[in-house]
Amino acid sequence: MQETLGFLLAAYIGLVRRTNRFAVEPQDVDAAIAGQTPLIVAMWHGQHLMISFAWPRSIARMAALISRHGDGGVNAVALRHLGVRSIRGSGAGGRRQKGGAPAMRGMLRALADGVSVAMTADVPKRARIAGSGIVTLARLSGRPIAPTAVVTSRRFDFNSWDRASLGKPFGRGAIVVGDLIHVAADADERAMEAARQAVEAGLDAVHARAYAKVGAADPGAGLRRA
Repeated sequence: MQETLGFLLAAYIGLVRRTNRFAVEPQDVDAAIAGQTPLIVAMWHGQHLMISFAWPRSIARMAALISRHGDGGVNAVALRHLGVRSIRGSGAGGRRQKGGAPAMRGMLRALADGVSVAMTADVPKRARIAGSGIVTLARLSGRPIAPTAVVTSRRFDFNSWDRASLGKPFGRGAIVVGDLIHVAADADERAMEAARQAVEAGLDAVHARAYAKVGAADPGAGLRRA
């Protein structure tokens, strides 16, 4: 069942990608990230189904952190059909969280092998609050974080805890990549918190910009204050 649903989800995502006209910011993403790959591609939970649209030509290989729970199996199958390798586990809370240590090791190996890694930044079930996992990965790997948003003008907006969205075919889309966030190998607690806040601010900014480019408002903009 997971194989079938994953294949159908991948086919649908491919249809959305082919039938929407995407504006990209910055216009030449490859030039903007030249010499910076592999990257840690950050996204808010709920936007993860669309993120595979964002890979520029300079990112030849991509992996994504996928939860071991819920619909993670279906997402993993869909990503495989889209050419993205899955790393199963939970990384938002860092290595102490159940499943976090194997996931962290898997992501570090991927980055060391030149494979960019995509992961949601949120603390589990707390939308739009960045956890420590993504900045820990950046500190340990030495790779920069790229806040990224992909949205479409026609989409399904779900009334879920993360206000998940899934694009519809035959519309307009926007892909926005924010300024890269670097975390020093010797970052102390204060520097790590500053980096975590920078990830939050960066993701808020790229989502606001992406939704504005398709003439809409970000449905998850107020979730952190809710």
